Amino acid sequence: MRDFHQPGRSAVYATNGMCATSHPLAAKTAIDILERGGNAMDAAIAGAVLLGICEPQMTGIGGDCFALFTKPGSDEIHALNGSGRAPAAASAAALRDQGHDTVPLNSPAAVTIPGAIDAFCRLSDDHGKLGLDTLLAPAIRYAEDGVPVAPRVAFDWPDAAKALQGHGLTHFSIAGAPLSVGQMFRAPGQAEVLRRIAAQGRDGFYKGDVAEDMIAALTALGGVHTADDFAATACDYTTPISGDYKGVDLVEHPPNGHGATAILMLNILKHFDIARMDPFGSQRAHIEAEATKLAYDARNRIIADPDHTTRLAHMLAPETAAKLAALIDPSNAMPAAAPLTEEVHRETVYITVVDRDRMAVSLIYSIFHGFGSGIASEKFGVLFQNRGAGFNLTPGHPNELAGGKRPMHTIIPGMLREDGRASMPFGVMGGAYQPTGHARVVSNLRDFGMAPQAALDAPRSYAEAGQLRVESGYADTVRAELAELGHDVIVPKGPIGGAQAIVIRPDGVLEGASDPRKDGCALGY
Repeated sequence: MRDFHQPGRSAVYATNGMCATSHPLAAKTAIDILERGGNAMDAAIAGAVLLGICEPQMTGIGGDCFALFTKPGSDEIHALNGSGRAPAAASAAALRDQGHDTVPLNSPAAVTIPGAIDAFCRLSDDHGKLGLDTLLAPAIRYAEDGVPVAPRVAFDWPDAAKALQGHGLTHFSIAGAPLSVGQMFRAPGQAEVLRRIAAQGRDGFYKGDVAEDMIAALTALGGVHTADDFAATACDYTTPISGDYKGVDLVEHPPNGHGATAILMLNILKHFDIARMDPFGSQRAHIEAEATKLAYDARNRIIADPDHTTRLAHMLAPETAAKLAALIDPSNAMPAAAPLTEEVHRETVYITVVDRDRMAVSLIYSIFHGFGSGIASEKFGVLFQNRGAGFNLTPGHPNELAGGKRPMHTIIPGMLREDGRASMPFGVMGGAYQPTGHARVVSNLRDFGMAPQAALDAPRSYAEAGQLRVESGYADTVRAELAELGHDVIVPKGPIGGAQAIVIRPDGVLEGASDPRKDGCALGY
C-alpha cells in the first residue's frame, strides 16, 4: 500500500471496464464508448485517435500503430501490425550517393506511408461493435472545438517544435511559437479528414483529396511517394512472441517491432539475483544498464522487416542470453556493446482498455520523433511520421532502407500472461527506451512484488549512447556509485518514458495504473 503521507496516486479499481492512457480526455472518451455498448476495441480506437489531438507532438493520423488484443471470453493473444512501408521508389543507395550515412530525420526520405488509419479501420471492421462514425465523433468534435494544452504536452512542445517546417509550422504553432499550458489547440483540417474516414473508411484517407494533399506536400520537398504507395497500404495480423520471467510470460509483437529486445533483456537478467538487490540501488541499475547495452546491440543487428529478419530464434534462445550475461562485469561498466545511435524519443502514446467481457486491448500509436518529420500537408494538416529514420543505410543489412520495406520500429505494446491467462495489458512509452521499460516493469512486479502503480511510479535509468540517464528520483549516492563503476551519469532534462497498465485480477476486479510522468489517468466504471 502506498504511503498516504507522500504525494502520489492510487490505483483505480472497477469491474465493468477500464482505460488507462496518457490524457484524461482520451480516457474519458474510452469509458464513454464502453458505457454506450462499445467493446474494448471500439474504446481503444476512439481514445487513440483523440490522443492525436490532445498530444499532437506525440502522435497523429500520419503515424503508425501496433496492437495486441484478446477476444471476448478468450485468453489467446492476437497481434496486428499497423506500421507503414517505405515508398516503392525509396533507395538507400540514392541517399548514400547524396552523402548521407543515416536517413535524414526531417526529410521526405524519412516518411514511410502512415499505417495507423488502415489499422484502425481493419480493427474496427473485424473486432469492433459501434462503427467508425461513432468512434471518430469525439476526435472530430475536439479537433474542431479545440483542446487546452496539458502540462506535459506544453513541456514537450518547444523542443519538439524545432522539427516543424513549412505547413507544419502553420498547423502546429502560433505564428511559429509553441503553444503553452491552457492554450487551445485546434485542427479543423484533421477534423475533415476524420469525417471522410468515418463516411468512406480507409479510402477517405488513402485515396482522393486527402491522399493527393499528402502526396503533394511530400513530392514538393523531393519525396518519391506516389498514389499507388498510399492505396497499397495494408496492415497485417501476426503471431505474437513471448518469454517467461519468474512465472509470467511477457508477450510482445514480432519484428519489425523490437519487442524481442525486452524478452532478451529479461533472459539476461535471469542470470543475476535481482530480487536480492536494492530496487533503487546502484547494483540493480548497473546490471540493467549492461543488459540493455547487450540486448540493444543484438536488436541493431537482427530486428528488421519480418521478411528480412532471419535470426529471431537466435535472439530469443536461452543460450544466447547466457553467453551475453557472462560478458557483464558486476564491478565495471562496459563502454558500449556497439555504437548505439538512437535518442530517447518521447513521441509516442499508449492506451489500454479492458471491457466487461474481458476483451483486452494494448495499443500504441506514434509519429516517432517530436512532431515526426515536421512535414505536414497543406490543406488538411496531416503531420507525417519519420519512421523511415528507423532504417539504416548499411549495404546488405537486414534493416537497410528499400522500397516496400517496413523499418525497425521502437513502439511495442505489451501484455502479461500468467498460467495461460491474459493478466495485464501494458505499455511503456519512450521510443528506444521501451524494451528496457518493459523489462523493468516486469522485474518490479516479479522481483520486488511492487503493486502495478508503484511499478510504474518507480524511478528509471537507461543506458543510451554512451551515457547512463538516471532520473532525479534516485539518490545522489546512487549516481555517485554508478559513476565509480564507470558509467557516464547524467540526469535527463525530462522524465524517461511513461507507462499505463490494467491488471485483470482473478477475482474479476480491474486494477488500473497510470504513470505520473504523463498527463493521463486510469478510469473505470
